[in-house]
Amino acid sequence: MDLDTNAAVVVLSGGQDSTICLAWAQRRFARVAAITFDYGQRHRVELGAAHAVAAAAQVMEHKVLRVSSLAELGGNALTSDEAVTNELREKDGLPNTFVPGRNLVFMTLAAAWAYQIGAAELVTGVCQTDFSGYPDCRAATMAALQTALREGMAAPFTIHTPLMDLSKAESVHLAQEVDAMELLAYSHTCYNGAIPPCGTCPACELRAKGFAEAGVADPLLERLGQD
Repeated sequence: MDLDTNAAVVVLSGGQDSTICLAWAQRRFARVAAITFDYGQRHRVELGAAHAVAAAAQVMEHKVLRVSSLAELGGNALTSDEAVTNELREKDGLPNTFVPGRNLVFMTLAAAWAYQIGAAELVTGVCQTDFSGYPDCRAATMAALQTALREGMAAPFTIHTPLMDLSKAESVHLAQEVDAMELLAYSHTCYNGAIPPCGTCPACELRAKGFAEAGVADPLLERLGQD
């Protein structure tokens, strides 16, 4: 299957990392579309954030797909009423916000849509330097998945992970380089879905730490009058 190597699909959650990646992609590819997944996440306000970011970025197309299976499987704090904590689970040493298989499913669906619109490039904000250490955010996972997608669809997909080896502070500096700061004002990170952000969940703490270490004001807090 011949696909356009100057066209990209960005997995856009509406969060900090995917928003930066969207701006990064628009600097590199002529055609950029975004795909967002409604998987029953407790922080559903990120869906609205994804809409706002995609609209502000004027992407070629923004598709929202419902993926109910992850919520039906349960077993994690993002798709249930279980409280988000900073502690690691005894059974696997991972945070209770880890959703098994999430990125594997998302990247496969993103590739399936990219196939339909003729895009060869896939962009995701996964990062193995985050404190969480989610196994489906690692470089080895993405490399293996890229191979599987190429073989399974007989298409020349390339998975781009611009943030893979960056600290949160370094990703903030990248955001400045690719003019993502205005978009970040509409992004959402809080796992509890709070507006303004709760400031205490692991995602909020990591975001705040990154901006603080970068010495840059968070555009979201500035927009909400919280900074």
